Amino acid sequence: MKGFYLAMAKFWLRVLEAFSGASIGTRSRVGAAVARILWWAVPKRRHVALTNLRLCFPELSDAERERIARGTYRNAGRAALDHAVLWYGSKEEVQSLVKFEGLDLVTDTTNRPLIVVAPHFLGIDAAGIAFNTYVRGVSLYQKQANEVWDKAALEGRLRFCNPELIAKSGHSDLRPVIRAMRRGLPFYYLPDMDHGRKNSIFVPFFGNQAATIPMVSRLARLTKARVLMCIAEMTPEGYRVHISKLEGFPTEDYVADTARINRELEGWIRRFPDQYLWTHRRFKTRPEGEPPVY
Repeated sequence: MKGFYLAMAKFWLRVLEAFSGASIGTRSRVGAAVARILWWAVPKRRHVALTNLRLCFPELSDAERERIARGTYRNAGRAALDHAVLWYGSKEEVQSLVKFEGLDLVTDTTNRPLIVVAPHFLGIDAAGIAFNTYVRGVSLYQKQANEVWDKAALEGRLRFCNPELIAKSGHSDLRPVIRAMRRGLPFYYLPDMDHGRKNSIFVPFFGNQAATIPMVSRLARLTKARVLMCIAEMTPEGYRVHISKLEGFPTEDYVADTARINRELEGWIRRFPDQYLWTHRRFKTRPEGEPPVY
């Protein structure tokens, strides 16, 4: 099976190279066709997406939730093909695809130390790579089991300014991140994954207790960093990245701070519900005594 997955990764990279000169309309249409296939071909992920939406939007009908889930798949299909530009396009092409609101909050070198909180909207890669055309930063990355895909993803993220990417490890040593922040590099951090019970706390996410690492609050207090929210919105023309200050953050209560970030995220998700990564098992880790949901 390993050989099959390596071959598939190589095939997909050739597809991306072939689409490097395609219009965004073409990428959207082809992405939608791929999404229709994956909707039926991978029932486990479809189940995860629909379960997440049922938990987070109980007020909606089954049909309404399915409509959001199908939209998520379509957007994910286009976002995947947009890597043809993000990984193979020029600096000017990337900047034309990805526009920023509030970019000066990141490029202003007096606004340091700095944490940029970037939740898992489908445009997260677009925002991160486009950042590299304006400013050098530091981020964590998860090494992929597929070595072909891991190499391609790493090279794609290292384009333009060679950002400092630190591989995640089991012991959660943040010292390299802190050292990079103290050298003036903004920390681009993804806050909304379920990384298990260790180091996590349970805070509400759409009314459900979600295991969440309280890193933003603790790191901001330790480094006295300013904190920004960074939301990548997909548009028909490309992406618009919304950057804004998280005022009054952090406080002395890291639990309340972590819950606040989830509330901020909820507000943005309600604006673009079909652009969030619903296929992630966000509620995989359950509070003691609660049954699994997937």
